[in-house]
Amino acid sequence: MIRRILVPDVKETTVEKRGFWVKNAESTELLETIGEFFLAGYAYAVEARTPAAAEERLEEIPARFRGFAYEGAGMGFAVLDGLTFSGLRRVNAFLRGRGRVHNYMIYVGIGWAMARLPRFMWPKSELLDPVLLWLVHDGYGFHQAYFHTERYVHRQFRETSFSWPAGQEAYAARAIDQGIGRALWFVGGADVNRVTTLAERFPEERRADLYSGIGLAATYAGGVSEAELRLLRDRAGRYRPQLAQGSSFAAEARIRAGLLFPHTESAAQVICGTTAERAAQIARETRPDAAPSGRLPAYETWRRRIADTFVSHGGVTT
Repeated sequence: MIRRILVPDVKETTVEKRGFWVKNAESTELLETIGEFFLAGYAYAVEARTPAAAEERLEEIPARFRGFAYEGAGMGFAVLDGLTFSGLRRVNAFLRGRGRVHNYMIYVGIGWAMARLPRFMWPKSELLDPVLLWLVHDGYGFHQAYFHTERYVHRQFRETSFSWPAGQEAYAARAIDQGIGRALWFVGGADVNRVTTLAERFPEERRADLYSGIGLAATYAGGVSEAELRLLRDRAGRYRPQLAQGSSFAAEARIRAGLLFPHTESAAQVICGTTAERAAQIARETRPDAAPSGRLPAYETWRRRIADTFVSHGGVTT
């Protein structure tokens, strides 16, 4: 019942149904397969008696798509927690198990849940890691751009009063834009020209965050050749450091989970100018503690440290 009410039918995630750009059959199949495994992960969560039971099924997902399934499961457990007003009991149990190496994806999944739940069912932000909680906004932004594409992508609507956590509306809008940028990879059908054209239609002050999301999606999801990655790097222009920051996040997420694939290695080499392992290492080494850094959240301090490590042409500083 929960699945039918709160999650779209798999047909709703097809490129044709969503009206997304079609580059070629191969890219379309990849993007639709990602959606299918996301929804499979959600189903495993809402149907399981315990997070451990869901994990057994999640580990059977093909490795390339397993992270997306864990993201879907993160949404599922967050939905259950919201409906039962249990804080994040199931999510936290999930994060203590095999989900601990998929923590980035699970946090994104919480954002999907919040996009589907009424506000009074949202979790308290204090229950989350104070650095990673902004990935929740990324998930929310992705959901909105994916399912409300006309408003969030083509009309560039921006969330300016997203008061979760309270008093952080300005940065919440930026974190949501990072998720919208990630969604552009899907809306644009993994076609670099189309994706970057969509990004360039947004106001200039939003593009750095959008390109961060694009870099993350290009590196984690893939769907392009090395030549297309070089084009993406070139099209990013002044936003190459942010593109590399997103790519670094993606490399860390895949390596942490033991899910490194050639497409991620290629993306890191082209966008970051180094190996995926080194890009991931930069993300690990630059993460701040949870203490606020002036007026900026620690998460933004982290992102800036990563971006500052990469030179404007996409390489790593020595």
